Amino acid sequence: MPEYFLISISNRRNLELCIKHALAGFTNSINGLWTFSEIDVGDYISFLYGARVYNLYRVIRKEAYKNADKLPPWPPVTFKMSGNTYYFPFRLHLKQERVLSEPMVRDEFAYVAENLLLRGGYRKTHFQADAVTFYNASNMGEPFTGRNEKLNLHSEVFYPQSRL
Repeated sequence: MPEYFLISISNRRNLELCIKHALAGFTNSINGLWTFSEIDVGDYISFLYGARVYNLYRVIRKEAYKNADKLPPWPPVTFKMSGNTYYFPFRLHLKQERVLSEPMVRDEFAYVAENLLLRGGYRKTHFQADAVTFYNASNMGEPFTGRNEKLNLHSEVFYPQSRL
């Protein structure tokens, strides 16, 4: 049975790039690897930004790229306090199923909104929603009939390994 996740997006520009390319990217951090590992091909996602839920996608492919600091569409991010630079090697390639832009403040997303408060808010990279939330999102908005602009990422792929 596929799972449904809401992926937190850090800023408006990154949201626009995710939507434009039907692509979700996660940083070269423990949280990025955790999110990439938890979401599987066949699962569904929506983007979460500014207390709104955007679109419904099915994950069609997962890839981790070497030299991701040089790959579009997201530029590397450097934090002033730590000086650490992060880039986006972990990618989910998506097929858009529905177009939607819905506020989190509605009964259909109450489960997710409660978890935002309980799990530390937007600092989390993703939230797993329940089957009822997925059913509701599957009936919101309109079916997607357009095309997304695909990126040709010409870089070597690697497969993350966990060490015990």
